[in-house]
Amino acid sequence: MKKARGVIPPLVTPFTENGELDEKSLIRVVDFLTEHVHGLFVCGSYGNGPLMNPEERKRVAEIVSENIPADIQFIVHVGSTTVRDSVELARHAEKKGADKIASVVPYYYHHTQESIKLHFEKLLEAVDIPIYVYNNPKYTGTEIDIDFLNELSQLGASGVKDSSFDIMVLDQFIRKKKDEDFDVVLGTEAMFLPAFSLGVRAFIPGLGNAFPALCTELFESAVQGDLERARKLQKRVNEVRDIMYLTKSTVVAVYNMLKIRGICRAFPRQPFTQLSQREIDELEGRLKDIDVI
Repeated sequence: MKKARGVIPPLVTPFTENGELDEKSLIRVVDFLTEHVHGLFVCGSYGNGPLMNPEERKRVAEIVSENIPADIQFIVHVGSTTVRDSVELARHAEKKGADKIASVVPYYYHHTQESIKLHFEKLLEAVDIPIYVYNNPKYTGTEIDIDFLNELSQLGASGVKDSSFDIMVLDQFIRKKKDEDFDVVLGTEAMFLPAFSLGVRAFIPGLGNAFPALCTELFESAVQGDLERARKLQKRVNEVRDIMYLTKSTVVAVYNMLKIRGICRAFPRQPFTQLSQREIDELEGRLKDIDVI
């Protein structure tokens, strides 16, 4: 299996002001990102995947598949509250040319490890493309430890996207995995440089939706061994993240950063609420203050 590599933003899904899928804006964002990044992660948290029904998620995957260049990695998140929906989404993603799929554990209800294993067993039975476990304890309420991850690896899972934001969890995933080929991908831009030093070679940066070139420059500096430059770029990335966290939501912040940068005018889906014009102006001013726009 070819492992994930490089900068793979969790693609935002643009909506109209009344909450409908904005297909034209989605195409614009895909065109913008694929000039700068190595892949796209579709229908994840930033993509509002859990806020869409299966047919909408399929449509997003279709649009991306029709507009993504062949050399850009195409990963589709299929996690949901039910095995049935996740399997349906996985089969559709494979049909539309996805290179890999990823899935959080089923959420809302507290599930046993036996139930979570069933979820991934059904996904593995349904498709032939690699399946990544998406570890996101904040959003799912389930923390995947290294022992359970090794069990999922033995079932056939090919990798993990780790969004624990815990460098020691990431370190254990890398050091204590039983299958050397099992891929460990970082689910944030916030700690890419320390993760790179541990062996991570792919990350999924929410910030990469609005500032893909900055994230790619960070990645390339690390790969080239220019650690002084990489440290400066990691600091710059985290400065922009600090600004994102001043808004109502980092997801909402990214939509407005795309608007500020002139990429598209799009909206998150409710119950996310849009920023006021005063808040947008403040966001733009802070970005200008640190010279990223």
